Amino acid sequence: MRRRSFLLLMPALFLAAPALAAPPDAAKGAPGRVAQVRLGVADAPPKAYLEGRRLLVRREKGEWIALAGIPLSAKARSTLPVEIDYGEGRREVRKLPIVAWKYRTQHLSVPADQAELPAEQFARYQEQRVHFAQVLSTFTEAGPADLALLQPVPGHRSGSFGLRRVINGNARSPHGGLDIAAPEGTPVAAASTGRVVDVGEYLFLGRTIVLDHGQGLLTLYAHLSAVDVAPGDAVATGAPIGKVGMTGRATGPHLHFSVYLNATSVDPALFLPGETK
Repeated sequence: MRRRSFLLLMPALFLAAPALAAPPDAAKGAPGRVAQVRLGVADAPPKAYLEGRRLLVRREKGEWIALAGIPLSAKARSTLPVEIDYGEGRREVRKLPIVAWKYRTQHLSVPADQAELPAEQFARYQEQRVHFAQVLSTFTEAGPADLALLQPVPGHRSGSFGLRRVINGNARSPHGGLDIAAPEGTPVAAASTGRVVDVGEYLFLGRTIVLDHGQGLLTLYAHLSAVDVAPGDAVATGAPIGKVGMTGRATGPHLHFSVYLNATSVDPALFLPGETK
């Protein structure tokens, strides 16, 4: 069977970004970013969908606002349909324009056995992809009280979100998270109050925890050396949930931290305080 190529998780320079004090322009979206769609004033919250997935809807200054995670695969100068259900049969579809957003590209040359997944592991990888997609589809009606997140471990943000690697001349999927350098065994804290919806051992991410914070906002913690929670556990902001490691495909101990909205990975730095220099 032919061997298949996949992304290696390797450190790269990360440039800090401000926390999500206010979402981007309501009229536009960008790959890997969070778009704001104003839904107007109503007694009950409207329901909003992007490509069939429920969006996080919250009230701000008396107005309902939907927050849409834009896929890294979204093409600039295209549009994405946002469907809005106001109830009582009133529905609306808006076109959300997508603008360009630049991410770094890194070219690497590595031995073939480090850049490719052995054929005998491909079936397991496919099973994990299906399971992971089901986890990311988690949506609970109660939303987060606050969108600001705690950085799960202290340390330098060493791997930038959206980085696209070209390995041995082959372009790979962009990096869907933020790497934070920390010594092995460093306690990992929950970025916000939530519920554990997945604990697993993945081929690439290693030991991994996924927390549900409500309304489609999920956080993921990967490459862990130890897991201290179980599915169904409720955790508070800052509660220890595991320890930094280098399980899965990692070149050194660090935390891979991802944030998801409507089952779409978005830049975690949008939700975190600015990195201290």
